[in-house]
Amino acid sequence: MSDPAFAQLASHLTEAFGQQMGSSRVVPEGILLQTTDGFLYAYIADPTNLSLATVQRFIGEAPGGPRHLVLFCPERLPLALSSELIGAGATVVEGSRFLELVHSLDLDSLVGAEPRPARAGSGRLLPSARVLDALMGRGRSWLEWGVPALALRFYRQAAELKPGFIPARTGVGHALLALGILPEARAAFSDVLQGEPTNVDARIGLAAVLGAEGHPEAEVEAYRAMLADQPELLAVRAHLVAALAEHGHWGAARTELATMLESVPDDGRLRYLHSVALERTGASHEAEEERDRARKLGLTPEQERSLRDQLHLPPARGAPPPAALPAAVLIARTRPAPPDAATAPTEPPTGGPPRPARTPAAPTRKRTKARRSLPTPTSRRTRRAPGRKGK
Repeated sequence: MSDPAFAQLASHLTEAFGQQMGSSRVVPEGILLQTTDGFLYAYIADPTNLSLATVQRFIGEAPGGPRHLVLFCPERLPLALSSELIGAGATVVEGSRFLELVHSLDLDSLVGAEPRPARAGSGRLLPSARVLDALMGRGRSWLEWGVPALALRFYRQAAELKPGFIPARTGVGHALLALGILPEARAAFSDVLQGEPTNVDARIGLAAVLGAEGHPEAEVEAYRAMLADQPELLAVRAHLVAALAEHGHWGAARTELATMLESVPDDGRLRYLHSVALERTGASHEAEEERDRARKLGLTPEQERSLRDQLHLPPARGAPPPAALPAAVLIARTRPAPPDAATAPTEPPTGGPPRPARTPAAPTRKRTKARRSLPTPTSRRTRRAPGRKGK
């Protein structure tokens, strides 16, 4: 892509994000845009122009720290450079994910592609509802695929378009949480709960903030309190399992997974997670049987590797050999549907390197980066980004 064409694309992306620009400058590697809310957006047309020193300079220049650096590139970055960015906590939108972003913003013509047909059903909505639908879908998709910096943009736009729209406000909270901006995330969830004290999504988010602030036992108790009132909430139980597993409480996690399987016995991912809990509590024979059952229920090798990577476990006995391509991102949890707008997610972005798992922390250790939840049977989006990937 020529420099003028890429500059035009960067300009349109900036406009689509609704960014309040603080400063911008052209550098030999591309275009740097700094926003008033502490993000540095680096648009790189050709990754061959990048060096490790340049990447490290971008990381140091991000005004809100490495987690506030977002690098866009239509081509895949060299592995050493993407690893450096991801390891520092930056967000990388490259290759097919970049093209998916361009499509989601209806900018296909700027990359020489034909516009794809609109999502089925969107024509039945009023124009303002279609815009809200698109913004919410983009926010969910990018949070689901581990790019909360973009999700935050779209959720904020949705909240501005329809002030008081609860799903957009909780979406902002989840994106802030995934970015590790904990005070603002807490404020976002608390604000929702002031008006709706029983809002499940906001209560889940506030509990997750407790865990991220270094209070895992309080997080667990918050989930248990919610389940005492509404034991049928599988999304809450999935968060409880994630918190228990992260802190090594496999016996309790095994009990919760068994409870979930009573409701959805044919979910292969939950079966596999149950096998891990059995394995970690010494029931190796039962664990092997549960793994076999999960595979018969349709669990793919990529999902299996991703689940074990997420829990930072070695390959299971009888597991398929590593694939040449990156494993799929761990599928995430269910979120309550918005009450007054059709906001089904857009086609999720694809591509990009897998997100490394984080080692379960000790119960007293403060978590500076958010964890991804374990899946529920009808899962659709993440509550947290993986621990060592870009935000």
